[in-house]
Amino acid sequence: MVSAVFHSPLEGLASTQTDTLASATGKPVATAAKPTPAPAPLVPAKRGWDLRFLWTAVLPPVLGLVFLVTVWAVVAGTGGSGIPTPLDTWKQALEVFSEPFYQVGPNDQGVGWNVLMSLQRVAIGFGLAALVGIPAGFAIGRFEFLSRMFNPLISLLRPVSPLAWLPIGLLVFKGANPAAIWTIFICSIWPMIINTAVGVQRVPQDYMNVARVLNLSEWKIFTKILFPAVLPYLLTGVRLAVGTAWLVIVAAEMLTGGVGIGFWIWDEWNNLNVASIIIAIFMIGIVGLVLEFGLIKLATLFTFEEVKS
Repeated sequence: MVSAVFHSPLEGLASTQTDTLASATGKPVATAAKPTPAPAPLVPAKRGWDLRFLWTAVLPPVLGLVFLVTVWAVVAGTGGSGIPTPLDTWKQALEVFSEPFYQVGPNDQGVGWNVLMSLQRVAIGFGLAALVGIPAGFAIGRFEFLSRMFNPLISLLRPVSPLAWLPIGLLVFKGANPAAIWTIFICSIWPMIINTAVGVQRVPQDYMNVARVLNLSEWKIFTKILFPAVLPYLLTGVRLAVGTAWLVIVAAEMLTGGVGIGFWIWDEWNNLNVASIIIAIFMIGIVGLVLEFGLIKLATLFTFEEVKS
C-alpha cells in the first residue's frame, strides 16, 4: 500500500534512510511516488471598464441628478415661480465659492465660515450628549430598576420637537449660541440613550451568567462583555444623533441669528437671493451626506459577522 508523501524538510532524511536500507539488504525498497503538481489556474486577462459596475453604480446616480436638474429647469421655466434656473444658480455658486472665507464684519462672513460655525455647534452639542447619553444608556440597559424609572420619562420627552426646547435654552442661558447648543444636546441624546440601552438588553444572558460564575466586577463586565457587544448599537445611535443634530441646527440658527448656515439662508432670503438659498440647500445636503458616509464606514469597522459552522 502506497502512502501519501508530504514535502517537508524530513524528505532528505527519509531518502537517505531508504538508500541505506537498499544497500544493506541488496533489494530495492519501494518508495512512495511524488505527487504531480497541479497546473496553475488560468487567470483571465483584465478588460478595460467593467460595464456592470458602470451600469449598477455609476449610471443610476447620474440619471437621478439629470432627472432632478430637468425637473428644476422645468419648474424654473414656468412664469411667476421665482425660482432661478440651474444655470443662474451655477453662476451664483461660482461667485459664492470664489471667496468662501471672506470676513467683513461679525454678521457679514463667507459661506465657509458659516458652515464651520454650524459644525462647531453640532460638535459641542453632540459631544455633550454623548458624554451624558452613552453612560445613561448603559446604566438603563444594565439595571432593570433604572429602566423602569426612566423609560416613562424618555417616552414622554422624546417625541417633543427639538425646537420646542429652544425658548427654554434662551431663558436659561441668556444667549443665542448656548441656546442652539442646548437644542442640539436635547435632540442628540435620545437616539444614543435608546440604542445603547437596547444593545445592552440584547446581550445574551449566557454571557452574563458566565460573568456571574467568574465573579467579575462591574468594570470587567463593562469592558470585556458589554462594550464590545453593544458597540454596533452604540454607533447606530451616534449616526442617528448626528443626522438629527445637523437637521435641527439649521432651523435653530434661523431663529437665533448670528453666524451659521441657517442664519445665512435666512439672511439671503431677506435679500431675496433665492439662488444662494438653493446653494445652501445643496451644501447642507452634501455635508450631511459626508457625515453619514463617514459614520457608516466607522460602524462597519466594528461590525462583526458570526462565523457559520
